[in-house]
Amino acid sequence: MKNKTGVLLGRLMRNIMRSPDTIITVAITPIMIMLLFAYVFGGAIQTGTANYVNYLLPGILLITIASGVAYTSLRLFNDVKSGLMARFITMPIKRSSILWAHVLTSLVSNALTVVVVIVVALLMGFRSSADTLDWLAVAGILGLFTLALTWLAVIPGLKAGSMEGATAYSYPLIFLPFISSAFVPTETMPKIVRAFAENQPVTSIVNAIRALLNEGSVGKDIWIALSWCVGIMIIAYFIASKEFKLKLG
Repeated sequence: MKNKTGVLLGRLMRNIMRSPDTIITVAITPIMIMLLFAYVFGGAIQTGTANYVNYLLPGILLITIASGVAYTSLRLFNDVKSGLMARFITMPIKRSSILWAHVLTSLVSNALTVVVVIVVALLMGFRSSADTLDWLAVAGILGLFTLALTWLAVIPGLKAGSMEGATAYSYPLIFLPFISSAFVPTETMPKIVRAFAENQPVTSIVNAIRALLNEGSVGKDIWIALSWCVGIMIIAYFIASKEFKLKLG
C-alpha cells in the first residue's frame, strides 16, 4: 500500500483553486461580523482597550475556522455519496491517506482564509506588537484549533445522510465564540453565563491569542487552550477513524 496523501491533497486543492469563491465565501461572514462589531457595536462595548479591532480579531479568526471546516464535511459527504470514496478504497493506497488528504486540505484552505481576514483587519486599524515567535505561537494555536475542528467535521461528513446534515454541526461552533471573551470581557456577563463562558474552550484560546498579539500575559491560558485543542483532536480522530472503518470496511 502506498501513501498517496500528497496526490489526494493536490486533487482537493485543485478543486478549491478552480473555485476560489469557497475561500471568499468562508471569509465573508466573519469579515461582516468584524465590521458590524467594530463600527456599529464597538462604541458601546467597554473592553479596556484603545483599539477594539485588536480585542475583536482573535474571536473572529476562530469563527473563520469554524465556518471553513464545514466544507470538509461537505467534501467528504460528496466523495462518499458519489462513490468516489469507495473507488479509492479499492486502489493500492493507504486508507488513512484518504482522510488525511481532507484534513490537510482544510488546514491549508483555512490558513488562506485566515490570512484574508487578517489583511482586512489591518485595513480596519488592527496593529500588533507581537514578534516573530509570538506570531508563530498564534499560528500554532490556530493550526491545532483547525485540526481539532476538522477531525470533528470528518465524523458528520461520513455519517450524514444529507448535505444539510453534513454541514449543520458547524453552526453551534460558529456561535460558540459569542458566549466567550471574544467580544466582551466575561466579567460583564450574568453569573451563569459567565461560568459557562469562562470554562469553555474558546475563551482560553481567545485569551491566549489576544495576549500573544498584544504583548499581554499569556499565563495558564495557553496551556488550557492547547489542552482543549489536543484533547478534542485526539478524541475526534479516534471516533472518525472508527466511523471510517465501519462505513467502508
